[in-house]
Amino acid sequence: MTNTMILSWVTFLYFGAFVFYLFRLVFGKEFWGKAAFCAVLGGLGGHTLGLLLRWKESYALGIGHAPLSNFYESLIFFAWAVVMLYVIVEWRIKNRSLGVFVLPVAFLLMAFASLAPNISDRIQPLVPALQSNWLTSHVVTCFMGYAAFTVAFAIGIMFFLRNISLFSFIPEADVLDELIYQHAVLGFVFLTLGIMTGSVWAHYAWGSYWSWDPKETWSLITWLIYAVMLHARYVRGWKGKRMAVLAIIGFAAVLFTYLGVNYLPGLHSYLQS
Repeated sequence: MTNTMILSWVTFLYFGAFVFYLFRLVFGKEFWGKAAFCAVLGGLGGHTLGLLLRWKESYALGIGHAPLSNFYESLIFFAWAVVMLYVIVEWRIKNRSLGVFVLPVAFLLMAFASLAPNISDRIQPLVPALQSNWLTSHVVTCFMGYAAFTVAFAIGIMFFLRNISLFSFIPEADVLDELIYQHAVLGFVFLTLGIMTGSVWAHYAWGSYWSWDPKETWSLITWLIYAVMLHARYVRGWKGKRMAVLAIIGFAAVLFTYLGVNYLPGLHSYLQS
């Protein structure tokens, strides 16, 4: 079984997990919650296996590199990071309501990787600019940050839905607020590391630490949004609705930084590589 076939099945597992989480939310039966978590774990296991097989296959083709080099692989890794972080969160807070809001993101990332035009799932040799260990460090740290921001976004959506009777299983506002803050901090740390390692990689590849490329510019904008968010928390004591709004705005910037600028010309665009 090829890595792409495994990853295709994983896409359906994530969709099934979302449906089970939704059933659990609507009907209040823990059976559906357990089924959903089993589907998530199965999907994450298959997802990990697919990435490892893809990595191994690249060496068999004589172009060995971590599966992080093109748009398809970055989408797949982004989804993996989101699901892995979600599993940790569910285990920590012992509440399954978050799955309704996180799993659709993972499913859409996987589906987009498979269905979007101009995205090839072929394992490709690295262009000279990508032949650096800094690439792996940069991509891993950035996408771990993106995953944390995704969870913060999902919790922000939950914050505004918590008073609707259908969503009675959502935790209290204070719990949601603290979770938003924790994941914003985690994402901010990883994004900072991602920008730093990306600067070193850019210097190695193109001789300049910073060139105001569209992706670099929007990474800085995203970093500033979360810096303002955390500063407002510390200095102004912002909590609750304000933090939820900033988590949603920040995630919109993350999506544009990652997806939107790929359709603009630039050194860091996956679709230009």
